[in-house]
Amino acid sequence: MIDTAMENLVPLRDVPRCLPPRPSGKRLHISAVYRWTLRGVRGVRLETVKIGGTTYTSREAIQRFSERLSGADSVPDVVNPVSRARQRQLEQAKAAVANALGPQRLSPDAGAR
Repeated sequence: MIDTAMENLVPLRDVPRCLPPRPSGKRLHISAVYRWTLRGVRGVRLETVKIGGTTYTSREAIQRFSERLSGADSVPDVVNPVSRARQRQLEQAKAAVANALGPQRLSPDAGAR
């Protein structure tokens, strides 16, 4: 998670200029940066924060992103692929089941009694 008080924020449009050019001499395309934030790469997303109408990341978030992709972290950061709308639906369904069954029926140790 980006700490806006401690990290160096960079607008997403400027991220390609923060990275070294490719061996061909070309810079990374901006669409790749947006893809990293929306879909991620191998389950790892680039962290972002939206302030006003501008989406930012940080130099530190770019570093964390590259470390996770290169396997430098021993614990992989799992990204939840479920959308917010679907997450709300799942929470509503769980609440409906809890209301229908009652709190005793849903507790994990209730079956052991």
